[in-house]
Amino acid sequence: MPAKAKTLLIWIVVIFLIYAIVSSPDRAANIVTAIWDFITNAFSSFGQFFANLTD
Repeated sequence: MPAKAKTLLIWIVVIFLIYAIVSSPDRAANIVTAIWDFITNAFSSFGQFFANLTD
């Protein structure tokens, strides 16, 4: 991907995220919380899987 196209795409994403947060902060917070819960559950599941391998 050309450097200018990549930079433009990054700016578009950043502007969209700022718009989404400003227009609906409660919904944006819920989405971030859901993503964080998904990530922590995934790491917890990986840890549990490897712990069960040693049993």
